[in-house]
Amino acid sequence: MPKLWNDTIEGHRRAVREATLDAAAALVAEQGLTSVTMSEIAKQTGIGRATLYKYFPDVESILMAWHQRQVAAHLHHLTQVREHAGTPGQRLEAVLQAFALMTHQHHDTDLAALLHRGPQVVQGQHQLHGFLQTLLAEGAQSGELRADVEPAELASYCLHALTAASSLPSTAAVQRLVSVTLAGLRPPS
Repeated sequence: MPKLWNDTIEGHRRAVREATLDAAAALVAEQGLTSVTMSEIAKQTGIGRATLYKYFPDVESILMAWHQRQVAAHLHHLTQVREHAGTPGQRLEAVLQAFALMTHQHHDTDLAALLHRGPQVVQGQHQLHGFLQTLLAEGAQSGELRADVEPAELASYCLHALTAASSLPSTAAVQRLVSVTLAGLRPPS
């Protein structure tokens, strides 16, 4: 088979998959988690149900794939945020603020309960933990952040503290939470 044909088929498959994930997310936002069906997703996507079943066995697997895509996008965003800040302490602060704001904005409880129980979530959490651990180690090495506590422990502290952003009423409250979290990371006097 010619390379162009393979590229075209692969591109089509990718486009169908992306459209399916987008349609499912939009339907969940409109109708709620429990009312979305494969038929509605197929209709919204503009493909036949039989074709949809070739890609995904059920609504839950579509939502899991959508969530994996979201996690990858969030990690990419955090990487970009890190790259645009200066010192190790500034990089950590920028990443923590971005993470807390993402947590604040994405807190649909029904969807979160479904999606935060799979192995892909554990993998994403490990990636995020390692990402923060590296930033914390760099900050400790530069003297901007405390070095008396292991970076792995501090990364856990940050993640647990900032997940509270999902229940806060405003971005101002999220900013205060980030400030309190950062205060716990400063070197002891």
